Amino acid sequence: MKSHEIFSAVDPAVVTEILDWFRANDRNVYKTAVATLAGRRKLRPVFIQQKSLAEQYAWIHKTLQVKACDDIGEQILQAYLMAGQQSMLGMFCDGMGIPHDGKGSVVGDLPKALDKERLDATVDKLADVFDPKIFTLYLHCFNMQLAGGYPTLTEKLASDERLKLA
Repeated sequence: MKSHEIFSAVDPAVVTEILDWFRANDRNVYKTAVATLAGRRKLRPVFIQQKSLAEQYAWIHKTLQVKACDDIGEQILQAYLMAGQQSMLGMFCDGMGIPHDGKGSVVGDLPKALDKERLDATVDKLADVFDPKIFTLYLHCFNMQLAGGYPTLTEKLASDERLKLA
């Protein structure tokens, strides 16, 4: 799944949570995202900034569903997860036996495959600890790190009813 597909499938409340997080914790990322997305749509950023916050969020969400904005969407997702969800990333890496820096950044190369039993146990544990929609978002983003995705993770995302984006 590419980022534009994720933004097409995700609950708008999750997008609101992400954008709220950026506005509260890293306003520069929010402003840069608005400016870059506006430029991609051949608009001036001020056109977007004059809208109410709800209208800005709706416009950003809609724009991130466009395939041409895939790279921006992926950067937004990665920045949010790496800065705003470090404990979840760290716990996932721990559960999967993936070396990391304590903040969820993988140390060394990503594994070539994921052990199904470890994945099942890790998902069972973390789906109860974290917001399932945010956790599912992370799993989709993690799956994007390997060309074609991890077969075991792709199957888990498709078959586990707890792992739905919307």
